[in-house]
Amino acid sequence: MTALLQSVDANGVATLTLNRPDKRNALDSELIDLLKDALEELGARADVRIITLEGAGDYFCAGGDIGSMLRIAQSASSANEQDALALARMLHTLDMSPKPTIALAKGVVVGGGVGLLACCDIVIAADDASFALNEVRLGLLPAIVGPFLIRAIGLRQLRRYALTAERFSAAEAQMMGLVHRVAPRLEVGLAHTAIVADLLRGAPGAQADVKGFFAECHDQGADTELLREAANRLAARRSSAEAQEGLSAFLEKRTPKWIAAD
Repeated sequence: MTALLQSVDANGVATLTLNRPDKRNALDSELIDLLKDALEELGARADVRIITLEGAGDYFCAGGDIGSMLRIAQSASSANEQDALALARMLHTLDMSPKPTIALAKGVVVGGGVGLLACCDIVIAADDASFALNEVRLGLLPAIVGPFLIRAIGLRQLRRYALTAERFSAAEAQMMGLVHRVAPRLEVGLAHTAIVADLLRGAPGAQADVKGFFAECHDQGADTELLREAANRLAARRSSAEAQEGLSAFLEKRTPKWIAAD
């Protein structure tokens, strides 16, 4: 049984399903590598518009596979470091994907699973989902997911939940900004369909530019150089084929015909 299922529908909506339900979809070395490879492939495909990340069974992701982590911790230091680096690279690939990414959270989401959510653009959670950063109870720290979570929920909230390892609800996760929408478990699919419909109305090239430029804005802050670059980016985007189609369609009161982004 493969640890990661992948599909792409006729609208270009790709779905990656963590498929270790017997392990609550915990992340081991194999699944981490599969995720990184799949995200790179889908991110480069012109026929893919959106990437959805979900978990098989009743859980999204229970964080790192404890047995796998213990074996690696007892191995050579170089192997230990490479395994940690593999997780960091996978999360970075997800975070920097040029495609809009959606995560569907259900069950108990722990540790690295919370990190996956922080790296996705949009998170929809079942109302009975719960979340925890439990690393300190294992003698660990959420070092790899920390930078992504600081950006997603802020340092004050992260300190509390990383230090206490207490569980928090979907409503609390939404209040903090980790989750964007909460729906009854049986209606998560409907909420996903609505978000996908909104995303498909946008120009794929413009969406990729939004993600890339906002990442730069976050890193640099609104200084003079960045604002000049912002003006250059907007001017370039206005003259693009997508913008010409979008503006013309608006004036002509028709649906724009987007072409696949390069």
